[in-house]
Amino acid sequence: MSRYRLVAAAIIPILVLTACNAASPSAVPSSAAPSTEASASASASAEATPAASQGDKFKGVSVNLLTFNGPQVAEPLQRRAPDWEQLTGGHVNVVAVGFQTIYDKAILDASTGTNSFDGYVFDPQWLGDFVGPGYLLDLSDRVKGDTQLQWDDIGPFFRDFNATYNGKVYTIPLDGDFHMVYYRSDLLQKDGLKPPATWDDYMTIATKYNGQDLNGDNEPDYGSCIAKKKGAQSYWWIISIAAGLLQGKGTNEGAFFDTGNMNPLFGQNDAMNKALDMYAKTATVGPPDELNMDVGGTRGLFTTGRCALSMDWGDIGTLTPGTYAQDKTGATITPGWKEVLDRSSGKLVPCDANTCPNAVDGVNYAPFASFGGWSGAINAASPKANQDALYDFLSYMSAPAQSGIDVTLGKTGYNPYRTSHFSDTKPWLDAGLSQGAADNYLGAIKSSLQNTNMVLDMRIPLTKRYQQDVLDTAVSQYLAGELDAAAAEQAIADGWNAITDEAGKDAQLAAYVASLGVQR
Repeated sequence: MSRYRLVAAAIIPILVLTACNAASPSAVPSSAAPSTEASASASASAEATPAASQGDKFKGVSVNLLTFNGPQVAEPLQRRAPDWEQLTGGHVNVVAVGFQTIYDKAILDASTGTNSFDGYVFDPQWLGDFVGPGYLLDLSDRVKGDTQLQWDDIGPFFRDFNATYNGKVYTIPLDGDFHMVYYRSDLLQKDGLKPPATWDDYMTIATKYNGQDLNGDNEPDYGSCIAKKKGAQSYWWIISIAAGLLQGKGTNEGAFFDTGNMNPLFGQNDAMNKALDMYAKTATVGPPDELNMDVGGTRGLFTTGRCALSMDWGDIGTLTPGTYAQDKTGATITPGWKEVLDRSSGKLVPCDANTCPNAVDGVNYAPFASFGGWSGAINAASPKANQDALYDFLSYMSAPAQSGIDVTLGKTGYNPYRTSHFSDTKPWLDAGLSQGAADNYLGAIKSSLQNTNMVLDMRIPLTKRYQQDVLDTAVSQYLAGELDAAAAEQAIADGWNAITDEAGKDAQLAAYVASLGVQR
């Protein structure tokens, strides 16, 4: 069985929750058919019971855990480590580094046998580079019988995509990531506007509000705020914009490579021309220094009322309480397109029942599971006592009692990924969201998760080089005016082909089609 055979089957039932049935006006209806079986299976939400005290079970054991210095992501690990230490006697040393550093530091430590880290909270896209050489501990047996972790409460998509590789579990999910668009609901409501359904709609709304005073401080504000800084995860934004132009026939079609020959779709074609042009256009209605702005900067602008629109993971929704944007923020599925790439000609063709069978009102939505979500893995070469202690800590972090709170706090960088995170809205209300805001926010995430044309992020060997090195560099050069669209697309295609040839084209193609659940 393909390692992702379950992904396509799990798309529709993912997190269809009986406790969150209120429809959000901004959550565009999914093209997925309703599943009564999914509703029944998802309704068994976990109770958030506190972790039981284990006394001195890990007394004298100290583990080193490598992660991102956000300060998000590291924050909940650092905050909860002392509590876990009190419960178990074990100590966790959280080593936090920059995003561009995590992969290199982890792979070098493992490949050289240094093994200074007992585990990692990192990008599950990298599993292909860590599982093959045997660097990670197989957690399959541990998770199934772990009453603290409550494995079945974790959404099927996150269990099957973030945690599983070649049929075995290697990570514990701590986060669930999807790109969405955020909008100033007060502005759109006042002017009788709907949230953007297409990227053309997005630009129309952004242009309308750009230069207006949006927060009452008598200063001109911005129509759109989207991160574009090189080396700061911004390459995921161009993928979200391009996704609906590149993939129209469902998740299994893929958006990065042609599944027949491994030719890059992020190459010279009309879809990439349009996507790059749109990404550049959003900068014309954004802050003047947007090319040097990461998500921390754009989030700050949005929550202080300075942006009419933004695209981000789930973080903005939980950052709004206590800010100008509180109860003035809506979330919606990432806008789509009314055209899609004809892969044989490289031209765009109109969406119809054949080219975009999942379209809603003529719009091809392709919500992007960008990154997938921070996940914890354990070094297979660490001493068993360290492995056991770190597993227990990661299980404690992911357990409903802890994660159910952490995903509601903007400072953590963690977004919902468990059935119980969606079925119980009380923690969201306790965190400062109104019932309407919570329903809208969770509804937008569910609309993405349930879409049958969801785009899976790349997860093959050397993914880091394809995306963080080649794609990020070429797109940044394009935005800076150093390359035109054709040259940027050629640089991406050449760079990706070189990596594919280095790794072995047949092996990479097999890994890619398997990641999509495609049968061969």
